[in-house]
Amino acid sequence: MRPLINTFWLTGKELKSVLGDPVMVILIAWSFVVAVMLEAQGAGDTVRNASIAIVDEDRSPLSRRIPDALMPPWFQTPVAMSADQAAAAMDRGEIMFVLSFPPRFAADAIAGRVPAAQLLADATAVSQAQLGTDYLRNIVQQEVRVFLATGPDVAQPELKLELRRAFNPNGNPVWFKAMSSLLNQLSVLTIALTGAAMLREREHGTIEHLMVMPLSPAEVAVSKVLATMIVVLAAFTGSLLIVVRGVLDVPVAGSMPLLVGGAAVYLWAASAIGMLLGTLARSMAQFALLVIMVIIPVIMLSGGMGAVESQPDTVQKLTQALPSRHFLAFAKAVAFRGAGLSAVWSQLLLMAGLGAAFFAASLLLFRRSMSVTG
Repeated sequence: MRPLINTFWLTGKELKSVLGDPVMVILIAWSFVVAVMLEAQGAGDTVRNASIAIVDEDRSPLSRRIPDALMPPWFQTPVAMSADQAAAAMDRGEIMFVLSFPPRFAADAIAGRVPAAQLLADATAVSQAQLGTDYLRNIVQQEVRVFLATGPDVAQPELKLELRRAFNPNGNPVWFKAMSSLLNQLSVLTIALTGAAMLREREHGTIEHLMVMPLSPAEVAVSKVLATMIVVLAAFTGSLLIVVRGVLDVPVAGSMPLLVGGAAVYLWAASAIGMLLGTLARSMAQFALLVIMVIIPVIMLSGGMGAVESQPDTVQKLTQALPSRHFLAFAKAVAFRGAGLSAVWSQLLLMAGLGAAFFAASLLLFRRSMSVTG
């Protein structure tokens, strides 16, 4: 009973320390409100609002049909220009794409001579230029096929492929990026807050005060983990309800209590990692470097920036030790596919097990550091 009471009061002390710091409160609010919205709605793996000019030297029904297919939100309204005007606009950075149709473009298409249209792209915007080129190629080919299919001599294809998107019918990238952004904020804040709390005791000299009290290292460590979990879990829940579901309009198909419960399990694992780093570091500068070394793999290899299956086999095996990978798989299953506990219990168990392993390692190091200090 005594250890529980000690842990309760120590957790209250940590909560007062975090919530009594205005800068820390602003940072938490910014991370789970503004940062989530910016990351979810920012530029990503889709073309959005790209400027395009049309140089039409054919002036045929086909060359007039294609610009009508370039619609928002992917492209701005196409601007008709001459070749010289389009080149000058691209030099000034006003136009990202220039699509040019040569004379007899439609006539060559009807005659089956495989006409060529020229596409110029401003490659200073590398991602948009590459993706936009693919978009435009598909749109032009599709419009040419539809145009030719109206001719009496063109045979209709025997097979028609119909695409149906599961769990995200409109292919809205905001849905996935919002969940990925929540994971990133959970990872960064939880690891940073827990590790900083450990170092604050050492740098302020209060670790000696704890040493002379009837407290065990486990009580001190657990209180710091619990305080971080309470603060970050409350911020996560508010962001999920207000920002993700309310402002960004991302539907959650599964159980909200299950999603929040899974986030709590992940916070346990992330807090244990933060405590381990805070115990290893001897100063805030060292801790900052360790956080950078850990956070980058945690974010990049979790599956939020690219599918885990696209990573090399060796890296995929190494990512099994990252709680973030299992949490993102859990969150996507619950939020988008409506999975229940029977489908995601393995991810929860893996996160809890990894958290226990990291906590045991950090507690061992913390015991040694306290005995050395004593």
